[in-house]
This record gives sequence, structure tokens and C-alpha cells, in this order.
Amino acid sequence: MAISDTARKNHDELFPGRVSTLAVTDPELIEYFDNFAFDEVLQHSDLDLPLPGQATTTPETRAEHGLAVQKQIVGADAVDALYANAPDDEQHVQRLLSANCFGDHYTRGGLDLKTRELLTLAMLISLGGADPQVKGHVRGNLNVGNDRATMLAVITGLLPFVGYPRTLNALRALDEITL
Repeated sequence: MAISDTARKNHDELFPGRVSTLAVTDPELIEYFDNFAFDEVLQHSDLDLPLPGQATTTPETRAEHGLAVQKQIVGADAVDALYANAPDDEQHVQRLLSANCFGDHYTRGGLDLKTRELLTLAMLISLGGADPQVKGHVRGNLNVGNDRATMLAVITGLLPFVGYPRTLNALRALDEITL
């Protein structure tokens, strides 16, 4: 089996000049992995994710703007409950989540909220061990206008990189929320 032209083109576009050491030590593995990850799986997705961006908040406004976007994604009642239910000695984590995660990152330019939320879902799936957060961000994706088909395309695209266990966990979260 040889690496297909499509797989080679997509690999080179995503990782210019990168040659895996496995291409030397286990070329057969690289052939079927590259054909799977950079050709076969990509046939099931038409996602385009541009990555430019820049800050839109200041140190003085990040908490306020972050809390607003967090409530937009997660839901105001759910965010209020996170703050209300956190013990006093953990309140700082809620404030950091609003200011840093949402204020510093979600408010940046370059990506619209729908794309940023898809990327967050993809990262959480890839991390593993974040199943409650994956489920929460499936809901968040729906709240910002991403549909089941779009999330399924992202999950499918992650398969060769995160493996079947994390993919199946993500599918379970997707099904619990959207079916």
C-alpha cells in the first residue's frame, strides 16, 4: 500500500515539511495511518477552520466580557449556579474560568464563536477524562448554533488522532444531548 496523493497533499498542507520518524522505522504504519487520517477520514468532512485572532479585552474588562460570553455559551442560569454552588475557597476558580478561559480566549477575534466552540469541543475530546466538560460543550455548541451533523464531523475527524475510546465517549455525549 502506498500513501495516496490526497493523503500526501493534506498531510503536507497541515504539517509542511514534517516527516515522521515512523516513516523510517515503521513505514507500513505511516502508510495506513496517513491514508486513514489524511484521506479517508477527511472525505467525511468539509470543515474549514481559519486561525487568525487577537485580543478584544483588557485586563480591566476581561472578567466582565468573559462572564458575558460564558453565560451566552453555557447559559446564564447554569453559570449563576456554578458560582452559587462553589464553596467560598473555590470561588477564585470560577472567577478565573470566566476571566481567563472565556475572557482571554473566547472573546478573541479571528474566530467566530461557533468555530471557537467547535475547537473547544475537539480539544476536550482529545484530552480524555473530561467527559462532563465534553457534554457541557455539546450543549454549548448547540447554544451557539452548531448542529449535530457539524459536531459529528468534528468527532469523526478526530478519530485517527484520539482513538476509538475517546471517540466513542464523545459520541455518547453527543447522543445523550442531541437524540
